[in-house]
Amino acid sequence: MKTAIIGYSGSGKSTLARRIGEHDRAEILHLDRVHFLPGWIERPLQEEQEIVRAFLDSHRDWVIDGNYSKLSYDRRMEEADRIILLLFNRFDCIRRVTRRYNAYKDLIRPDMAEGCPEKLDPEFAFWVLWKGRRKAARDRYRRVLEKYPDKTVVIRNQKQLDNFLRELAGSPVRG
Repeated sequence: MKTAIIGYSGSGKSTLARRIGEHDRAEILHLDRVHFLPGWIERPLQEEQEIVRAFLDSHRDWVIDGNYSKLSYDRRMEEADRIILLLFNRFDCIRRVTRRYNAYKDLIRPDMAEGCPEKLDPEFAFWVLWKGRRKAARDRYRRVLEKYPDKTVVIRNQKQLDNFLRELAGSPVRG
């Protein structure tokens, strides 16, 4: 089973990826971990692209979380058996990011690169609330939904996510 998880920052993509990866016994690739080097330095794009290509080429089952349109986005969507689109509202996302910050302050989350401790600065808050929700992102999500309606699951709030996780827990283990 191949699962692509995309959506707004703070909507729970990485946490969901871990849950699905455990259930499906699939390898997980967190694109934030690919994108950043220690100290929140962005990895060179060509190197990022090669890491993602190699991952896709070498795994039969996978879960990949993250948007990153320059990192084999079309291939990920095409090859995925299931696409999960997390479209939580901006206020839920900033609340979730704040809760995550408080839980991991001065620590490194398992889905982040070494040397990238949790942070919540004005730039990231602006991204969560506004910049990451620009028309280009909304259009990209709409196109995925139009192109892959039969394999896309849209989750807009915690109740829907909880229902999805209950269904996942009750489904046969894959992999």
